[in-house]
Amino acid sequence: MNHWWRRIALSLVAVLVLVLVYAWLYRLGMATFEGEPRTYAQAIRTVIETLTTAGFGGDADDWQSTPMNLIVIVMNLTGVLLVFLALPLIVVPLFQQALEDRPPESTDLTDHVVICSYTPRSDVLAGELEAANVPYVFVDDDAELVVDLNNEGTNAIYGELDQEETLRAANAERADALVTDIDDETNAMVILTARELSSDLTIVSVVEDDEVASYHRYAGADEIVRPRRVLGQSLATKATTTVSAELRDTIEFSEDLAVTELLVQEHSDLVGQTIPESGIRDRMGITVIGAWFSGEFVPVPGSENVIDGNTILLVAGRRDDLTELKSRTVSALRHNPDRIVVGGYGVVGRTAVETLASGGVSTCVVDLADEPGVDIVGSVTDESALEAAAVDDARAVILTLDDDSTTIYATLVLKQVAPEVEIIVRANETENIPKFYRAGAEYVLSLSTVTGRMLGSLLIEGEEILTPETQFELIRTTAPGIAGRSLGEVDLRARTGCTVVAVERGEELLTDLGPEFVVHEDDMLIVAGSDEAVNRFVAFAC
Repeated sequence: MNHWWRRIALSLVAVLVLVLVYAWLYRLGMATFEGEPRTYAQAIRTVIETLTTAGFGGDADDWQSTPMNLIVIVMNLTGVLLVFLALPLIVVPLFQQALEDRPPESTDLTDHVVICSYTPRSDVLAGELEAANVPYVFVDDDAELVVDLNNEGTNAIYGELDQEETLRAANAERADALVTDIDDETNAMVILTARELSSDLTIVSVVEDDEVASYHRYAGADEIVRPRRVLGQSLATKATTTVSAELRDTIEFSEDLAVTELLVQEHSDLVGQTIPESGIRDRMGITVIGAWFSGEFVPVPGSENVIDGNTILLVAGRRDDLTELKSRTVSALRHNPDRIVVGGYGVVGRTAVETLASGGVSTCVVDLADEPGVDIVGSVTDESALEAAAVDDARAVILTLDDDSTTIYATLVLKQVAPEVEIIVRANETENIPKFYRAGAEYVLSLSTVTGRMLGSLLIEGEEILTPETQFELIRTTAPGIAGRSLGEVDLRARTGCTVVAVERGEELLTDLGPEFVVHEDDMLIVAGSDEAVNRFVAFAC
């Protein structure tokens, strides 16, 4: 719309200049050809009357000379021309723009997923659904947002989220599933309304407070997703394993196969080496699926990728071999106090504290609110609050704030106050993850990622996401698109950035997968990689 306002403003300025010029010419003509002087105000009035074809006032009888009549004719024709120019150049386009900017209020989609409310958390879910070729539509009560989403090519409609007519317009009666991710109270209203429309519709509710889960089930929700609780547990687990040589945070499929991510610490054995130099593949027999270097996933790390204190390795192999590799990622110079500082005491922070306490790890909680469970009242961006929490004598700091900007700033402050302490971070938006790593965080997990994966696992048929709570994605899925072809022929790693770590064929788990391995139609593939890489795999092979 700014473009049109500029066009209108320039048009008005042009018309004003034209009126002033014609008024000057009119005064000159009346004085020269008719001997009838006019003031500038009188001339402007007459010019406006002439250009708008509204009449000529009382001067018409005074136009006796040919030059004066020609001047008036030119002004009259200019007025008509302005009208004809204004219609195609301004008026009609403005009406067209107004119609285009009106948000759609219904959809013709069927067998789709209705997502009530668009949030940053929705982007991950949308990516999962698009990769699996599952149609979806967002429903939101922000008209401008709905227009923007449609302009970007995303299906979205406008309406009041808890109203029956809105869900009817979203074709919820003919949808496969409905996801509601607004707030706990509004979610309950949406669930009740949707259940009245259809008894067969699968309804999934994203809850913040665990206590409301039973109410949502009573209202008619089929599935309850608690991403904040899962995120809190994962951050706590990561904080207790990053400085330990013990391998805990892993996905095991058999005695011969486990998959895990390992954070490499400063001053550890691997720092300064490339993957080939480290001998992880050749000497230890471990498959390096990929690695994150400062938040950027590299599916096939080579000689140009040097391991540093911000590197996270995604590896697969025998548990004993992975345990040995884990010991090489831990710094020999680090002290290991049994104490963790938690910044932020919302749902994620509380869950992290509960998880740590169950493992016998002591905590110190810093939060702005003075409430039970908070040890230091203050901001984690305040050096005095951090010093009061003795962060320099902590095993790690977990930041669980609900604002990414504040968390990034807190990370920068922590790097100054306690540069040797591990910083484990909750991000709210996936796009901010690289900023956290640049600020100095050792491990970042996004609420959007956890939410999107948990929802995707429930909504996408034939796909199971095994790791909603880690930085990497591990799925179990069929791959009809490559059935009958060998792994070497399709070259999935080059095409998608993913690695097939194992194949379930009947009751058998196959882990020796060379380039000649041929995928069967009924095989279940276990695939690992970043979110983007796994989405590319699903779109290509499924």
